[in-house]
Parts: sequence; structure tokens; C-alpha cells
Amino acid sequence: MTRRPAESTRARSAAVPALAPVLVSVLALVLALAGCTSTSEPPVAATAGAGLPAATAAPSPALARYYTQQLAWQKCGNLECADMRVPLDYAAPDPAKDLTIKVARVKANDQAHRLGSLVVNPGGPGASGIEYVRNGAETIGGPEVRRYYDLVGFDPRGVAGSDPINCLSDKALDRFLSVDPTPDTPAEEQTWLTEAKAMAAGCQAAAPELVKHLSTADAARDMDVLRAAVGDRQLNYLGKSYGTFLGSTYADLFPKRVGRMVLDGVVPPDLTSAELGEGQARGFQIATQAYVEDCVKSDCPLGSTPQAALKGLDDFFSQVDRQPLPTGDPSAPQLTEGWARLGVAVALYDQGSWGILTDALREAKAGNGQSLMQLADAYAGRRPGGGYDGNLMESIYAVNCLDRPDSPKLSAYEKYAKDFSAKAPTWGANLAWGALPCGVWPVKSTDLPHKISAPGSNTIVVVGTTRDPATIYEWSKRLRDQLDNAVLVSFDGDGHTAYGRSNTCVDSAIDAFYVQGRVPKDGLRC
Repeated sequence: MTRRPAESTRARSAAVPALAPVLVSVLALVLALAGCTSTSEPPVAATAGAGLPAATAAPSPALARYYTQQLAWQKCGNLECADMRVPLDYAAPDPAKDLTIKVARVKANDQAHRLGSLVVNPGGPGASGIEYVRNGAETIGGPEVRRYYDLVGFDPRGVAGSDPINCLSDKALDRFLSVDPTPDTPAEEQTWLTEAKAMAAGCQAAAPELVKHLSTADAARDMDVLRAAVGDRQLNYLGKSYGTFLGSTYADLFPKRVGRMVLDGVVPPDLTSAELGEGQARGFQIATQAYVEDCVKSDCPLGSTPQAALKGLDDFFSQVDRQPLPTGDPSAPQLTEGWARLGVAVALYDQGSWGILTDALREAKAGNGQSLMQLADAYAGRRPGGGYDGNLMESIYAVNCLDRPDSPKLSAYEKYAKDFSAKAPTWGANLAWGALPCGVWPVKSTDLPHKISAPGSNTIVVVGTTRDPATIYEWSKRLRDQLDNAVLVSFDGDGHTAYGRSNTCVDSAIDAFYVQGRVPKDGLRC
């Protein structure tokens, strides 16, 4: 995990999903978006509340030009794409400083009975919503959802195609990700502090104005402009992982504009940086326990019992910390502890990748780090031969560190590491030290962690998975309890998020919510 996993679900191709300081890339970070079940009932359009303004009504006259813009859709592969203008600073909009948000859609199969647009965000922060729609155009939601909704994805400000923030050169980013993520000597702590400062300074130098306006609240305001641009009076939305934080923030800012909203794999908006790290450490520990219990059922390279395999994994991380492994790629870094942890973490996002992880660990235990490095590359978006696709590993800090600042004192992270490790021995120190860049971040935000109730919103459906590694189940319960109008759907299972991962109970409930407006029973367990 880039220091700290990211919350994200990315369409995956070969490998698996990932985390990041809050989750991901990887071709995989996520989920096998398998097809959902059909509702086989006629669609029911949502009824906007009485007195709700027109779709293009702006919150203030100064923003009218953004809310009334017409998107010029053009064909781009299997999608239609458009550019959307938003102000850099909503408090002081200046057309000369506008940002360009890249938007894409797949039109509903049944345009005559179209229910509107379903805006989706796969997480991160830093994952591309456009690539999520491109790779999941036939698998996001069930057939009836795709029949009646335009699927709309966007790259949030500072991410991928939307004025991306690029803070480090490829070589410098290799170095950043190679650093020991569990420093246990003063020298190692100083090395990590140096790299954390380099990331922070690089982001500020690359985009001194943009770096001030990359908070989740900024992105949520962009999403309301997008709602207006697609002509919907209320926002229909699917947010996964970090996308749940974005969605709940939207509900906080625009509660009456909430349409049919599903938040799957929750990051509560009131989490502090320390709470985020501690929760993710426990989540990855639970997922690791589930993995080793499965691993020892056959020929597990880590040990013959779950306890022995857990110790074997810890010993392996210590071994590559002392002596990094070759990867067979002259352009790639050696497999350090940092890269090894990324490779393991990404495979824990989806139990379908556990077999791949076992094979990679067997190979690494024999002295070859190539396969585990390939998993880590998938998480980080690193290409074979060098270079990175997208800017996930930079934008995740640029967003998270505005949303959740942390302490500049090394002693704070030493205490985090001790406290987290008491509950999560394998992952505690890793997740504790992962927030260090946020302790030295050069700009501050006024949008700090806080509880959200969204009074007056339509019912919001919250989904939680009991053994989710990146967004622990209790966080879904926490958000459901904060919201004035919400229900909780629980999936007793492994992996990151639940909807679209072939569980008929979850998929049917969410499909019916989107298509018929049928709210699932609060407390539904699948």
C-alpha cells in the first residue's frame, strides 16, 4: 500500500485491487464487477421533492455559467466523452482559472424509458471514473440498471485526465515507494521523513494554486455541476470505497439534491487520519487472517498452520527489508519491503486473487521477486519498463492530506505504530507511518473531518462487507447511524465492497433500489 492503502475499486484486468492512503490502482484494486441480477419489473422514476429548483439552478449567481453549460459529447472508443468547466475556487470563481473535468458516459440501452444518469466513483482518491466506466460498461450494476440509466464517470479534479497533479518524477516516485514503510531506527525514520517532504514539496511546486483546492468538498461541488450538466434534478450515485466519502460529502452539501444513492465500502467523513490508519490496519489484519486460513488448506509457502503462516509472512517482510529481491526487470526497483507490502495488499482486496498471491509468495521465498513486484506495479499503476499510468500515488496524498491533516512530529507516528500494532501486528506500523506526508503537507483546508447527517435527503443505502480489508465493516454502521435517512445492507464475506461481486442478495436489493426505487430493509444481511 502506498504507505497507506487507498480506498478504491478499479476495474481489473489481470490481477487485483489495492488501497493507498486511502486505496488504489491496480488493475485490480478491485473488484470483479460481475453481472448483477435482473429486476424484471418495470422501472419507476424518482419523484423530486416539492419546491426543488430546476436541474440547472445554481447555488449562487456567480456559479450560473457553470450550472447552465452544455456538454459537447463526442465518441471516444466505447464511450461518449466531454469536457466540463468548473471553478478552481468556488468561493471566488474566476473563468481565467477554470479547471477542466473529463467526463464519460455509456448511454442507457432503453433511451425511451431512461431514468436518468447514474454517476459512479470507484474510489481512491485518485482512481479514474472514466476508466472505471470504460472497463465496467457491461458489468456496473445489473442489466436493468444499464438498461434504464446512462452510466456516467468522471476524473475528479487533479486526477488522471482532469488537470492531474504530478508531484514526482517517475524515478523519484520509484524511490518514494521503495522506502521502508515500517521504520524502526532513527535513520530509517529520517529517510521516510525526507521522502514525505519531497512528495509534499513536489505537489506544491507542480501546482501551487491547484494544490489548495483538491479537497473532497471541492470534488463534491464539481459533482453537483455534473448533475446539472446531465440534466438531472437529483443525483443518482454509486460510490465505492473513497467514493462513499465523496458521496456523503455531497449529501452534506446538497441534501435535497440526493436521488438514489448507494455508498458501498464506507469511509466515514468524521474519521481522523489516525482513526483511518488504525481501522485499515485492523481490516488488513482480518483479511490476512482469512487469507492464511485459506492458504494452509493446500501447499502454503508461509507455513502449515494459520499461526505459522502469519509468522511466516511477518518473517518474509523482515527478510526483504534486510535483503531486497531481484525482479528480473533492469528498469524496476528491487523488491523492497515497501513494494512487497503493496503486492500483498493488492491481492487481499479480492479473495479471487489469493491463489495468485500464494504463487507469488512461493516464488519470492525462492529468491525471485518478479511476480510480487508485478502485483505491486498493478496497485501503483506502474508500467513494465518504468513509468506510471495516471497519478494515483500522488493525488491520493494531495486529496487525503487536505481532508485529514496529521501531526508533523515523528513521535506521533512512533506512538501510532505501537498502538496500531497491538491490534494489527502485521499491518499496524505500516498504516501508522503511512500518514507522515499529511503531517508535513504545505497547505491546509477548512473542510476538516466532521459528522454528516444530510437532513432532508432521500434514503441513502449504505453497504458494508464484514471482512473488508480496506474499509472495515464498523465504518458502514457508523455512517448509517450518522445519516438522518439511511439503511444498512450487510454482506457477510471477504474482499473490498459488495455490490457487483456476484452476491445475488446484495445485487438484487441494490438493482431494485435503482430501478424501482424500492428501499432495502434496514439491517438486510446477505
